[in-house]
Amino acid sequence: MDQYCILGRIGEGAHGIVFKAKHVEPRVGWHYVPSILQTGEIVALKKVALRRLEDGIPKQALREIKALQEMEDNQYVVQLKAVFPHGAGFVLAFEFMLSDLAEVVRHAQRPLAQAQVKSYLQMLLKGVAFCHANNIVHRDLKPANLLISASGQLKIADFGLARVFSPDGSRLYTHQVATRWYRAPELLYGARQYDQGVDLWAVGCIMGELLNGSPLFPGENDIEQLCCVLRILGTPSPQVWPELAELPDYNKISFKEQAPVPLEEVLPDASPQALDLLSQFLLYPPLRRIAASKALLHQYFFTAPLPAHPSELPIPQRPGGPAPKAHPGPHHVHDFHVDRPLEESLLNPELIWPFIPEG
Repeated sequence: MDQYCILGRIGEGAHGIVFKAKHVEPRVGWHYVPSILQTGEIVALKKVALRRLEDGIPKQALREIKALQEMEDNQYVVQLKAVFPHGAGFVLAFEFMLSDLAEVVRHAQRPLAQAQVKSYLQMLLKGVAFCHANNIVHRDLKPANLLISASGQLKIADFGLARVFSPDGSRLYTHQVATRWYRAPELLYGARQYDQGVDLWAVGCIMGELLNGSPLFPGENDIEQLCCVLRILGTPSPQVWPELAELPDYNKISFKEQAPVPLEEVLPDASPQALDLLSQFLLYPPLRRIAASKALLHQYFFTAPLPAHPSELPIPQRPGGPAPKAHPGPHHVHDFHVDRPLEESLLNPELIWPFIPEG
């Protein structure tokens, strides 16, 4: 810790306290482990204490380190910059992120604009697609784990529940994962064998929350959580969900028959394209949920208004900081017209000036 200057406390998680810190030049005689950090760089330090030395490092912390090390650098996944021992524990140094998507939704004075929702969802899907391509299942996607940088960039964080996925489906996992409001139905029914579909369900829940301004399925316990889902999607049956009868908790509780509610009644202000994409995430059969890579090609992202540039997104401060404000940045031109000079439609016209004929 000698090479860091603590600037404040960000929060506290299940396995440690998170601090904002600055990386400083080590003084003479200090023990210093070289890293990719630059002098003066601001980072987030997660201090993980070992309750008992004989217990070793908590599994969730090891999983987080392994998951992040398995993946190469990606602009939509928070970067782990260093890991080092400290006292009776160790510290993870992450790139510092200003806020998270939960704060964005919480401080929004009005529903987010369509272009903003598309931008957040597009960045989330790019991060999820990258994780899944590297056989990483996050298992705890929610707005609070989607961090926002000072430039508006969204990045997936908190890989404490992540696992390296077994493509053959033979490995058993615990069903006690994912925060309840974003927990897939198969997990609520006690599934021990599951795949990336649990992340895709969570993406649908996050998309619905962005469109709605509040969570779609805010259950107080697991039974009520299922009830919240059933009230919108209807009561599942083996005809609609063939694997349902094989789930461990299927026969432990029964629900009265309910017909699904059309999503346009649940989200009356959402566009038809948004509802079509949302309906492909919120499906009972996990294998039928649309993959993140395929969702990025959905017409929703290619119809007006187009996704906003990150510089146009709201950047709230964490609790105790200054009032929420939009990050200043270059104006983003959404529409391209054949009668407008090309250099006026680019964020950086200097890039094409060498190729424009004189006169």
